[in-house]
Amino acid sequence: MLEAAFAGIPAGSTLYVATPAQLAERIAAIPEGETLEVRALRDALARAHDADATCPVTTGLFLRIVAEAAWDALQDGTPLERIVPFWRVIDPASPVAARLRCGVDWIQAMRAREAAAPSTP
Repeated sequence: MLEAAFAGIPAGSTLYVATPAQLAERIAAIPEGETLEVRALRDALARAHDADATCPVTTGLFLRIVAEAAWDALQDGTPLERIVPFWRVIDPASPVAARLRCGVDWIQAMRAREAAAPSTP
């Protein structure tokens, strides 16, 4: 329980800290062609763990870890469909996107590619 307000979360709230593996699992479940705002991801994690909020600071750090690990796997030859689709959560306009090695343009291209692809039943 938070003793003082933190990152826009009021004092008295229960704060959940997700792991990179939990974030990766949630992101991997987002269907192709869909995106999810980080805030919605954090809210879903908090609800799933009976907390009032999920820590925005660690979520941002861990999202970067997940994205960079997926990028490394892709660069090492792992097929795109087998990496965590981090572009479905990381907004190209976000500060996190600007710091990723893949670059903002790549995230935008992946989102455009998926938006243009026909849906599979």
